[in-house]
Amino acid sequence: MAETIIVSGTSKQEKYKSLLPQLKALAEEPAQYAAMGNIISALKYGMNFFWAGIYIVKNDELILGPFQGTVACTRIGFGKGVCGYAWENKKTVIVDDVNTFEGHIACSTESKSEMVLPVFGRNGEVIMVLDIDSTHLADFDSTDEVYLTEVVHIIEGIVNI
Repeated sequence: MAETIIVSGTSKQEKYKSLLPQLKALAEEPAQYAAMGNIISALKYGMNFFWAGIYIVKNDELILGPFQGTVACTRIGFGKGVCGYAWENKKTVIVDDVNTFEGHIACSTESKSEMVLPVFGRNGEVIMVLDIDSTHLADFDSTDEVYLTEVVHIIEGIVNI
């Protein structure tokens, strides 16, 4: 795999479509953390996200895993913040304005909107979450949900081998 990610297109959909095959190639790396780290980097820089990362379920907390962006919260409790809410409810959460989300954990005051997607293990339990932040209000939509769900499936393929 080349060390350069090339994202083409002008629409969000076109960018995701050009990025996904490259993420699948990055997932072929046998070292799980290396593969996930490169996928997160490609997502952050390829889609110009403010922050992108993975939080891994360890006992009753989410622990910061591979990420790209500003310094982040290292531990998030079950049901706490957007990440904990997505974990508890086992569903994707899109927050247009993080300041209106009750219990939001402000790891960075620059973050304005957020999207969190659960990553499932073989037994159907949430084993991690994919967290994406933007400095713009209402930056995430159904297009992001469709393509980031595909990214989650790529990550599930890495961790469920």
